[in-house]
Amino acid sequence: MEAINLLHYLNFSPPTSTTKFNLQNVLDTPYSKTSSYRNSNPITSLKSRHAQIIKIPENSADSDIKIQSLITSYFKLGDFQSATKVFFMGSPQKTYLHWNSFLEDFTTYGGGNPNQILEIFVGLHNMGVTFGSETMATVLKLSANLSDSLLGLEIHVCLIKKGFDHDMHSKCALMNFYGRCWDLETANKVFDESSNRSSSLLWNEAVLVALRNERWSEGLQRFRQMKFSSVKANNTFIIAKVLEACGKVGALDQGKQMHGYVIRNAMESNLLISNSLINMYLKNGFLELARAIFDLMENRNLSTYNSIISGYASFGYLEDAWLLMNEMGNCNLKPDIVTWNSLLSGNLHRGLYHEVLVLFQQMQIAGFEPNTRSVTTVLQAISELFCLNLGKSVHCYVVRRGLVSNLHVGTSLLDMYVKNNDLNTARSVFDDIKESSIFAWNSMISGYSYNGDMENASILFNQMKIEGIEPDLVTYNSMVSGYSMIGRINEALATIRQIKNSGLNPNVVSWTALISGSSQNGYHRNALEFCYEMQREGIKPNSNTIASLSRGCAGLSLLQKGKEVHCISIKKDYTEDAFVCTALIDMYGKCGDLKSAYRVFQRAHTRTLASWNSMIMGFSTYGRGNDAVSLFHRMKEEKMQPDAITMTAVLSGCRNSGLVDEGWRLFDTMETEFRINPTIQHYSCMVDLLGRAGYLDEAWDFIEQMPIEPDSAIWGAVLRSCQIHDNIQLGEIAAKQLFRKEPHNPANYIMLMNIYAASKRWDDVDKVNDLMDRRSVKLGHVWSWTEINKIVYVFSAMGDPRLDAEIYFELYKLMSEIKDKGYEPDTTCVHQNVDEEEKEKALLSHTEKMAIAYSLIKTKGNTPIRVIKNTRTCADCHTFAKYISLERRRHIILKDGIRFHHFAEGKCSCNDFW
Repeated sequence: MEAINLLHYLNFSPPTSTTKFNLQNVLDTPYSKTSSYRNSNPITSLKSRHAQIIKIPENSADSDIKIQSLITSYFKLGDFQSATKVFFMGSPQKTYLHWNSFLEDFTTYGGGNPNQILEIFVGLHNMGVTFGSETMATVLKLSANLSDSLLGLEIHVCLIKKGFDHDMHSKCALMNFYGRCWDLETANKVFDESSNRSSSLLWNEAVLVALRNERWSEGLQRFRQMKFSSVKANNTFIIAKVLEACGKVGALDQGKQMHGYVIRNAMESNLLISNSLINMYLKNGFLELARAIFDLMENRNLSTYNSIISGYASFGYLEDAWLLMNEMGNCNLKPDIVTWNSLLSGNLHRGLYHEVLVLFQQMQIAGFEPNTRSVTTVLQAISELFCLNLGKSVHCYVVRRGLVSNLHVGTSLLDMYVKNNDLNTARSVFDDIKESSIFAWNSMISGYSYNGDMENASILFNQMKIEGIEPDLVTYNSMVSGYSMIGRINEALATIRQIKNSGLNPNVVSWTALISGSSQNGYHRNALEFCYEMQREGIKPNSNTIASLSRGCAGLSLLQKGKEVHCISIKKDYTEDAFVCTALIDMYGKCGDLKSAYRVFQRAHTRTLASWNSMIMGFSTYGRGNDAVSLFHRMKEEKMQPDAITMTAVLSGCRNSGLVDEGWRLFDTMETEFRINPTIQHYSCMVDLLGRAGYLDEAWDFIEQMPIEPDSAIWGAVLRSCQIHDNIQLGEIAAKQLFRKEPHNPANYIMLMNIYAASKRWDDVDKVNDLMDRRSVKLGHVWSWTEINKIVYVFSAMGDPRLDAEIYFELYKLMSEIKDKGYEPDTTCVHQNVDEEEKEKALLSHTEKMAIAYSLIKTKGNTPIRVIKNTRTCADCHTFAKYISLERRRHIILKDGIRFHHFAEGKCSCNDFW
């Protein structure tokens, strides 16, 4: 382009002297490079022959043949400038056939720079050589192809001066030029200013200009105008392009009309049109119609087969695609790299990642060298399979084949390393990408964010802006997700504000990331508030939002809110989503509605491992160990392989129901049958199971034989068991371990004091109290709460003067009623050295009793009472709830710090094993 810029301005003035132009004059000008070849024998010989041709009279019959031979000879010797000058000067009035032949030779012999043609044209024009409209139009097209807009404008001026601008070929060349180098509107002005609209050539170009600019709808509209103008469309290339546009914009009806036009004009035998019809139907989702076209074709080429194979593969009919590839030999055709890539992509989109790797290997065995598309496809499959070593092998292949500089390959490599958590190598790949796209930046930032490395993510985010690349919504969403996942909710919320300040609008992904992170980190109330804010901004939740909201409701045990979320999921048809289904099961289980949890589980068409685990854990938490074990066996019958979480859930069921033998059997089969190595959670369940059942010696032996060191959960299980079975000696050992591991956890001190108080060892109780004072261990707040008419009422030991009088009046009345039924206060639950009367009064202040009493006051009929308590309920409150359920005929669901208790008709779901 630099050479052209030096001669860019065409000289529109006539030559100052009467120069005689001939081939020898032109070849002797400084524009020729033949001087560098003068010492070469072939060039010298060619020059001699050239001189002889010049001496032959111009009206010689074989002059054109000799000039063409001369041009070809110059091309073969690599003297492209001389060949071009001979072409121009041999006969300045060139036809389009001459031009096509010349450009074909120019391309065939290679090495020539098309800019040289323009350079020589400018030079000859400024020397006074005149050219016909065909030459001017062709040079204008060449200017458009090379995006030389200034030269194109000058040629337009020249066409106007010479009166060539009304020529149809010149008009078409001008439309092509403005469409490529300026804009569609300017090209349309050329068309609109044309006086003769009856030329199909002009209409064809108008349609093509729109389609080349990917203005598909406008191209189709222009084609309709062409038909209404009674101009016949008989150009197969135009029809093929219009069919392509119908596929691009999903214009099935117009595509069918085009199909009818093809049939009426007997054009269905044209291979290009038939292939375009197949692609049009495939893009519109009609595989059967595409196959019908394919079956009716008498002649098929490689493009035909690639189109139909790609269609079958993309629709998931991979076996049919494979059969079609094997049938190609019947037409004497062989698959090419495009065929193999179609099969690779089809398997990838169906989630058949292992099959992608097998096909990739078969492709190489068949002798095909993978290209960039093959490599990016296999890298995506490796990313999903988390096969880092295999990914590194492909990386080596990419380096050997010199594909690493390709932007798509580099980005796919980066994404593969990010998904395999090899961020150091990912960063090396990122740094090696010379011109990183927004996709590469987003992939690297999301890698850091997903792994919680927000420091590097922030550095990269700021560096991105410094380098002039504006973050898009994907970038911001990665930052929101990263901050949310590690619990930095304020920074995540600030990023949401940043999105708005940048001129973008946070979408459902942005808000869902914030809601999900809040739920996962225990900020359940924040999660609900963010959801309200999202809805105020007019953004509707998606399935991931619903799943996150369900977790938030589960964390707060807000059953009514959870039901509202369930209603939304039904309206939005999200109930078949596996994540939503699992979240709903978990929500109902944690909100005390096990029946609804099981109903959702039973109605799920696709049950994931997570949904089985949630349901088993639901039964376990309610003390329905036999149901948990039964569901576990049903899960195995349905060929679902349990994982470590499953075993924790089912062992918890055995623990909460005292199923010692079943617990032992399940624990022993973990390694032998399921190949699951027991973790500290499984050992903790077994210790708790044995301890609660009274097998404290066996629990101690089990701890001593454990291959891993006991943690605070195991010692806590031992201490709770000692409290149940009044084993002071072992309890002191467990407490000593807990005081060392968790010196500031007040629950451990309270349990030891309760053990001492039960044996009336008040001096030891005081010693533990003194120890707590010395270590500055503070007792946490004890509270219970219940939800009535969508209002949450919280009850604490501090009391609420506004409610206390009404509640205590109800409690005294209830006590009178149930004492007549045989209730006796269990004063052993009061671990204070006071008289029995004071202990009975102290029992009345337990928060779960207050919550139950207030619920009885404010609710009528058979409405279940649901109470949440943050610590373990005492034996007296447990007995109290059983009597109330019988006396008032109400279901009471009490969730304490460990499990659920469902009281009905004087009985508890735990069968008094808790």
